[in-house]
Amino acid sequence: MLMLAVIDGKHPGCDDYYFGRREFSFTLENDVYLRYKSFKSASALEHAIKSCFPYKIDIGAVYSVDPDKRHAYSQTGTNVFTPVERELVFDIDITDYDDVRYCCSGADVCSKCWPLMTVAIKVIHTSLKEDFGFKHILWVFSGRRGVHCWVCDPKARRMTNEQRSAVAEYFRVYKGNENNARKVALMSYSLHPFLARSYVDFLKGFFEGELQENQSIFSTKDKYDKILEMMSDEDIQSELREKWEKSANRSSLSEEAISLVRWEQLKNTLQSKKHKAPTLRMCVEEIVFTFTYPRIDLEVSKQMNHLLKAPFCVHPKTGRVCVPIDPNNCDEFDPLAVPTLSQLIEEINSGGSKMDVDDDDDDDDTSLLGKSIKFFRSSFLEPLLKSCKEEIENSYKTKIGKSKDSFSW
Repeated sequence: MLMLAVIDGKHPGCDDYYFGRREFSFTLENDVYLRYKSFKSASALEHAIKSCFPYKIDIGAVYSVDPDKRHAYSQTGTNVFTPVERELVFDIDITDYDDVRYCCSGADVCSKCWPLMTVAIKVIHTSLKEDFGFKHILWVFSGRRGVHCWVCDPKARRMTNEQRSAVAEYFRVYKGNENNARKVALMSYSLHPFLARSYVDFLKGFFEGELQENQSIFSTKDKYDKILEMMSDEDIQSELREKWEKSANRSSLSEEAISLVRWEQLKNTLQSKKHKAPTLRMCVEEIVFTFTYPRIDLEVSKQMNHLLKAPFCVHPKTGRVCVPIDPNNCDEFDPLAVPTLSQLIEEINSGGSKMDVDDDDDDDDTSLLGKSIKFFRSSFLEPLLKSCKEEIENSYKTKIGKSKDSFSW
């Protein structure tokens, strides 16, 4: 999983010490936190999990030396303990959308606000594939209130911190906090091609459809005031506010219908007056991006030594399993339907599942985690394994070729 056991070690070009240089961290009972754990083999990791009973397992970077022996190397006076490889990761949390969702707040999530995560997956996944050319991308439910993304291509794993920062900054649009009325920076009067594609293919339709249906963001004064404050023209603010306040008690429309009508009124007003104020030209797009664009925790993506929860872990607070999400069918994913630890235990006790992840029997599809495990294997792990083997084989052949050339004289 995630380059932990991708290569069987039998090929002469394989790095026998790769797995042993990977950092793991265990969170134990009472929030006891153990970092820089490392293991010589997958069986040693399995033994440690059974012995320690960690509440949570995080995966870190592959280091230049065994993380468990870092102190011994530090006494040599040379900085040999340093991360050398790590998947490019992204972390998106629904709590960062609290200012634009009205159904839940904090760690709570429901079917009305989860689509914000769905559209985030679509935007970032499309860009990672089309703009950066990455192929081996795994999306995982965090177990509670967000999603994690693992980009495992060789060129992604070997990025420096500076390169990771550059990729992260490519996605930066959201700049706001609770004290800013305007929360996104689109930078010019035309959208970057990546942003234009995201707007046309995902964000605009989501904003005018599912978001309006679920959040009705123009339906009440406290909601639409936030949006009006994003406009730089106070006359337009006053005009629309007065119109909406007068109609507030006279409409028999539903909240969703009211919200849609006011959105159309806002767009028409801006369209008719944008020639007077150039700053209004991107106002519609700015509103859409504020409510719908992915709010990535960029700092997690920028540094190789950041940890991220292992796929198929159990979230310690919800008991839900961190299952993979199919980005091509992410609209179908329901975080509230994800199996919990207690359900898995009940399934095992009833004899309904052998819970053997090495069992390729198609009957495993009927178990609670069967489809998730099958998707993880077929859509992510097996293509990654094939790619890694090809890379090792090509690298080994090149090395042998150079060795032969050196003796050809």
